Amino acid sequence: MGLTAYLLIALKGSVALLIFAVGLDSRLRDLSYLTRRPGVMLRSLLAMYVLVPLLALSAVKLLQLPTGLELALVVLAISAGAPMLPRKLMRLGNEEYVISLVIVSSLLAIVTVPAWLLLLGPHFDRLEALDPATVAGVLGKSFLLPMLLGIAVRWFLPDASARLSDVLLKFVGVVFSACALLLLATHWQVVGAILGPPILALGGFTLAALGVGHLMGGPDPNDRTALAVTCATRHVGVAMVIAAATPGPRTVVLIVAYTLASALVIIPYMKWRGRVTPAGPRGSE
Repeated sequence: MGLTAYLLIALKGSVALLIFAVGLDSRLRDLSYLTRRPGVMLRSLLAMYVLVPLLALSAVKLLQLPTGLELALVVLAISAGAPMLPRKLMRLGNEEYVISLVIVSSLLAIVTVPAWLLLLGPHFDRLEALDPATVAGVLGKSFLLPMLLGIAVRWFLPDASARLSDVLLKFVGVVFSACALLLLATHWQVVGAILGPPILALGGFTLAALGVGHLMGGPDPNDRTALAVTCATRHVGVAMVIAAATPGPRTVVLIVAYTLASALVIIPYMKWRGRVTPAGPRGSE
């Protein structure tokens, strides 16, 4: 195997470890937060799984994007959820809501991503070659198992699991960032090719996703911030599972580039929300 293959294994492994760490830090009330608030759940799922994908698909149809970038944008659009949410978001908003979004989005991806592949396969040649049932199985093993394992460990070792979760989250952040930067450096030609209008398209997608989440977040300003960042961040683990099944590294490299570059748009938004939003664990009904 070449360097790219090893880096992809490390990136996928770090995301699985991240999901495990989220499970370690999950409480029963976190798991049921959205189910106890059907209005919040409906708005959140509609924004993440319907509106943002439709927005991206509209952009793909209207703009003349390079094939690789077009595919990366579609893959990102159907990869709802964000396990790599900034830790600062927990302090800005409702922690239960944020964790519940991560858990629900990771689990629902097992159903929603294959459904989107069935719908979009006939319109995108590289997606048509993917078997939705196979993708569902890979997603289940990649996210459901680590999540359940983390929850089980917390059940038996509640005190130690919280400390272990913090350590793992910091470790994963370092490993993922290092591997992502090395992958981009290895494929600098791909990165160089998207400088200019293509990178503006990715930035525009981030801004649009922020706007969708902000508008759909409901009356609570903390929930609005959390949903906006969740919509814009996307689920890099899900996106990489899909992209890794397509020929060549181009789509994976573009997705990793988006993951890092989207922070340039999200960080100013979070700073603005931090100034105008009162911190506190409030939730919406």
